[in-house]
Amino acid sequence: MSASLIKDNSKYNDQLKWEIESFINYLMVERSLAENTIISYQLDLYAFAAFLRSREIFNVNQIGHNDIIEYLAVLKETGSQTSTIAHYMAAIKSFCRFETAEKRMDKDISQNLQTPRPHAMLPVVMSQAQTDKLLSLPDTVKPLGLRDKALLELMYACGLRVSELLSLTAHDIDLKLGFVRCIGKGSKERIIPVGSVAINFLNEYLNSSRPFLLHQKQTRELFLNNRGTALTRQGFWKIIKAYGNKLNLDISPHTLRHSVATHLLENGADLRVVQDFLGHANISTTQIYTHLDSEHLKKSYDSYHPRSGKFEKKKE
Repeated sequence: MSASLIKDNSKYNDQLKWEIESFINYLMVERSLAENTIISYQLDLYAFAAFLRSREIFNVNQIGHNDIIEYLAVLKETGSQTSTIAHYMAAIKSFCRFETAEKRMDKDISQNLQTPRPHAMLPVVMSQAQTDKLLSLPDTVKPLGLRDKALLELMYACGLRVSELLSLTAHDIDLKLGFVRCIGKGSKERIIPVGSVAINFLNEYLNSSRPFLLHQKQTRELFLNNRGTALTRQGFWKIIKAYGNKLNLDISPHTLRHSVATHLLENGADLRVVQDFLGHANISTTQIYTHLDSEHLKKSYDSYHPRSGKFEKKKE
């Protein structure tokens, strides 16, 4: 990664831009944050800088406490969700802390600002029956269908993030032992077991479909598009959306990851095991799936327990 991940298309080349690029370089070199996280910080700060310039603020020491508050108010007025505002706030606070530590800002003007707390949103998950139907849709007779089958089976088998899945190479998979090596958030490596179903379809894909898609090209990535180059996030999004539409399900690439986590807990897996499986740094992130599992339990209770009240009404 270069220090300037995204070019600032503004006409300005002032101190604000220089300070942001210095901060981004710090995140890359010293913090070693994931590329997507760094890009998000950079975009948020460039947007904040554009707001400041509209108020003729070109120097970090010209920024006041009220400038941040008014910027957040503008975001809210223009329809930004609480979660989006929280992301902007996190970027601004981190930037201000950095500038203060570097003694380029006299004091941390963001110190007493409260980050808005977004409402906890439960992730969308599929039932085990819906998942089975989704995984049965690809036509494995065709090269792209076999690729889709291997792609979806592996994602469900391992609960991979989209970025983890699409960055895999053939060397990251041990088909004999049944393990996948992936690099997750913060460049953390984890080794994940793969079930026999996914292994079988990966074998078929590697032996027949992938060589056909390569068109004699050289590409490290495991999953390819029909041009023989690495499958992109956008490409994968289109694939899973198309299959979801066939089942009248509004799903995203992350739905399979959410679903396997929930299915593991429904079937009795330990929360710590699921945390390691998903690569969550904090168990509180994993605990959201226990809420989903509790909802599943409540529905089952209402449907089948003879004293639930709803069961009695159903019998009538």
